[in-house]
Amino acid sequence: MSGPLEGVRVLELGSLIAGPFAGQLLADYGAEVVKVELPGSGDPMRRWGITVDGQSLWWPAIARGKKSVAVDVRTDEGRDVVRRIAAQCDVVLENFRPGTLARWGLGYDDLRALNPGIVVVHVSGFGQSGPRSGDAGFGSVGEAMGGIRHTTGDPDRRSSRAGVSLGDSLAAVFAVIGTLAALVERGRSGAGQEVDVAIYEAVAALMESTMVDFERAGVVRQRSGSVLPGVAPSNVYTSAEGTEVLIAANADAVFARLCQVMGRPELAADPRYVDHGSRGSNAAELDEQIEAWTRTVGTEELLRLLSEGGVPAGKIYTAPDMVSDPHYLARDMVLRPEVDGVRHGPMAGVVPKFSRTPGEVTRVGPALGEHTDEVLARLAQEER
Repeated sequence: MSGPLEGVRVLELGSLIAGPFAGQLLADYGAEVVKVELPGSGDPMRRWGITVDGQSLWWPAIARGKKSVAVDVRTDEGRDVVRRIAAQCDVVLENFRPGTLARWGLGYDDLRALNPGIVVVHVSGFGQSGPRSGDAGFGSVGEAMGGIRHTTGDPDRRSSRAGVSLGDSLAAVFAVIGTLAALVERGRSGAGQEVDVAIYEAVAALMESTMVDFERAGVVRQRSGSVLPGVAPSNVYTSAEGTEVLIAANADAVFARLCQVMGRPELAADPRYVDHGSRGSNAAELDEQIEAWTRTVGTEELLRLLSEGGVPAGKIYTAPDMVSDPHYLARDMVLRPEVDGVRHGPMAGVVPKFSRTPGEVTRVGPALGEHTDEVLARLAQEER
């Protein structure tokens, strides 16, 4: 392994997306991640999503870089194995319902007695405390209660989802941030701690000024489709071929550059569009004028003109665009790792990029229990 977390050991307990995606990111950064799975079935992610020959196409990515140990944590023998592994780890990452690990004798106090420096990272729907802490909570519920569902979609439709498991993924990212912060603090104090990530809170943390907007100004943010009310021009426009292109030219200087590119420099001085507030008040009319221009220009030419004119823009990408985009490819964002002569992927690359200790993907999602003997043998050696 390589990366900034080389030498850090992580025990991953749990399944599906929120916890395992956090484990994937830690493995991407060089941590050794040992994933404990139930014998016979393993993580349901092995079978989720689009499958080929019964195997998930997602699994090789979300479990990349990890070692799979098949033990039944519901048994005394299995829990003993988990304790032994945890005693040699820096981090335990789990996404069971709160209280589950404690009932198994694997709670933070139990693990801290074995390993005072252990960092235990909990990912759950509602957190480890509060009146709903014991409730089951999936990412979709976290998106609803965190506020993002209410603001996603068109105003004349019911609330929508983003098209990906946003709540789970946000919780995973915050779990990684919390893990790294706890490890940095441990470097000063020598003591571990618990990191408590609630999915709904991870979503709520991204909701900008929505709470204060309501309490101080009586404004409840609503669904607004492809635009942000009061911010213009920043919308999706159609090219001559019917391709959707997002143009973000809402800053005064950028809008002036867009007017030049359009061959309409006079619009920058028009009282209706002369500043941010004016453009926000006349956004629909301004969008019509911009779209009237974009519909006369081919997609590639449109993107070229906007790029050369210093106007932020990009085509609305789908997967075919991503896997062939020169910028994606130049930054190693389309990985096709070859493992044991088998080509996997494409899958997203390591984010962020590190200049001196770059993360890498050398293994894809392992077979169930593939590393059980290896991990147990090393445990026995380290316990001598």
